Amino acid sequence: MPSVVTVFVTSEGVSSERRFDKGITIATLKERLEPITGVPASTMKINLYSQTDVLMGNLSEDERMLGFYPVADFMRLDVVDLNPYKTKNLYTDVSAVEKFEITDQDYSKRSDSVRAFMKQNKMGKYSDEANKPPDHDLYANEASQIPLDSRCEVDGEYGVAKRGVVRFVGRVEGLKPGFFIGVEYDEPVGKHDGTVKDVPYFKAKPKHASFVRPDKVRVGDYPEIDIMDEDFDEM
Repeated sequence: MPSVVTVFVTSEGVSSERRFDKGITIATLKERLEPITGVPASTMKINLYSQTDVLMGNLSEDERMLGFYPVADFMRLDVVDLNPYKTKNLYTDVSAVEKFEITDQDYSKRSDSVRAFMKQNKMGKYSDEANKPPDHDLYANEASQIPLDSRCEVDGEYGVAKRGVVRFVGRVEGLKPGFFIGVEYDEPVGKHDGTVKDVPYFKAKPKHASFVRPDKVRVGDYPEIDIMDEDFDEM
C-alpha cells in the first residue's frame, strides 16, 4: 500500500495539489498546511472530501496518523480557520472586484478547464468506478460464511489484529453498499457501541464495536487474549 498520498488542498483563496506521507500525524500535517493556507495550526480544522467531493469527515485527532483516516489519491483536504477574529483575508477581499463569470453550459464546452481534464482522464466523479451502479450484494457470499456469535479476528491497522465476537451480518444504512460484519471487540479498539446514525444494530460498550467488510474477518478458535498469559508476554 502506498505510503504517500496525493491530495488537493483548498482553503479561502487557496487551491493546491500536494503530496503527504500517511505516516505523519495530523498535528504535523497542520504544521505543513499552515504556510500553504495561511491558517494557524492551532485554529485549523481539516475536512476530508472524496474524489466525488462528498464530505467524508474531519481529521480531528491530532495524535492520529494521516493513514488512520480513509484518505486516498486525489481526495481533497479543505482547511477552515476556526478563529472568529481571523485577519487572513483582510487584504485579499475581492468582493468589490468585477468578477469573470461563465455559464455552466459554456464552461462545459471549454477544453482547457479542470472539468475537461477530469473527464478526459476519467478522474473523480467522471471515473468508471464512480459511475458504476451501487452493488447492494457486494460481499454477500463472504458474509454468508460468517456465523453470528462466532469468535473472530479482524485485520487491524499496521498488521495488528483485533479479536471479538460477530454480532451482526448484513447491510448497514449510512455506510457503503453491500454487506458488513458487526464485531463486538474484547477491548475498546472500535469506533462506537453498535449504533450507526442513531440506528442500533447490536449492543456493545462504547468504543467496543465496529462494522467491517467480511474479507477482513476470520472466524474460528480466537479466544480472548489474557494479557497475563505467559505465552502472550513472549510474543
